[in-house]
Amino acid sequence: MINPVYQHEFASVEDYLHHRQPYLMVGSIQLIGDLSIETSTHVTGAEYFLAGHFPGSPIVPGAMLQEMTTQSAGILLAAKFNPMEEFNTHDPFFNTYALGVLVRLKGARFRGFARPGDTLHTHVELTDHVGEVFEFKGRILLNGKLIMSNSFQLANILSKTLQGDRNLLPR
Repeated sequence: MINPVYQHEFASVEDYLHHRQPYLMVGSIQLIGDLSIETSTHVTGAEYFLAGHFPGSPIVPGAMLQEMTTQSAGILLAAKFNPMEEFNTHDPFFNTYALGVLVRLKGARFRGFARPGDTLHTHVELTDHVGEVFEFKGRILLNGKLIMSNSFQLANILSKTLQGDRNLLPR
């Protein structure tokens, strides 16, 4: 059975994502298109992951750059490919589905570093989807220069799966 798709427009990043500080990696949304999204994140230097990566020369870990792209893609899913007519990220038990759960990393390439004081611009494009599985390509730019590119898949899964019902995991 294919779920209907609903579109939503919210005022803040937190209205689209369940992520919260200190793990919220998207600072602001610049543009949500039909099949793409542009977001930005300013690296302040106070982020928890910079303290040990690396002392004296802090750089944003590649895993956090990857997370910026997947969270941006999650916003696109909540906005344009949402299987729920009503959607509320402020109540962790409200939604039937967990949107944008990472199910596959197909590749990432790192070509530069992000440091405190940098503003990163994330561009994510939906390239394909079948049912509730979505394929994306992402890029992160710093001062117009590509520092990371990747491809990945996200899935909309039943919220009960995240809450511990292992029988509901996709196989």
